[in-house]
Amino acid sequence: MTSQDAPHILVIDDDPAFNRVLTRALAQRGFKVFGAQEPETALDLARAHEPEYVVLDLNIAGSSGLRLIEPLLGVNPDCRILVLTGYASIATTVDAIKLGATQYLAKPADVDAILKALHATDVIIAEEEMASGPMSVDRLEWEHIQRVLAENDGNISATARALKMHRRTLQRKLAKRPVKE
Repeated sequence: MTSQDAPHILVIDDDPAFNRVLTRALAQRGFKVFGAQEPETALDLARAHEPEYVVLDLNIAGSSGLRLIEPLLGVNPDCRILVLTGYASIATTVDAIKLGATQYLAKPADVDAILKALHATDVIIAEEEMASGPMSVDRLEWEHIQRVLAENDGNISATARALKMHRRTLQRKLAKRPVKE
């Protein structure tokens, strides 16, 4: 396979180190890879290269990466979009899939897991995220915050007001990794 024939993949993540490492690893696997750290650059690259695959961070510089799904699919309706996040929740998973993403993975995810998800025909649900019993109070709180945050398009101040919580308290809660169960 020549580099001309290699599938195009766009990596959109605002963490420069993660973006660089992932783009390099995917290039070593035979992809023609383009990396973007800002939404505008990502859309410009998508228009120029019409990627078959996109790895999209859920949070890009404090803004929701979900806002990019529709314009990315407008460039290439057959594009397979994987939403990758360190802050997975049921609410954002549902939102991502409804908007047209084909997969949703929680960080940390290695290159093999990302490639498996990009090529999968069904949505992959990690076994460790499927709790057999009820969710803990901490996990329920995380899910509720994520749902309200999604309803407010990622706006922290509006979400804090809706939750009747101080903005800094909400920011502290969001900065923590979600509990598994």
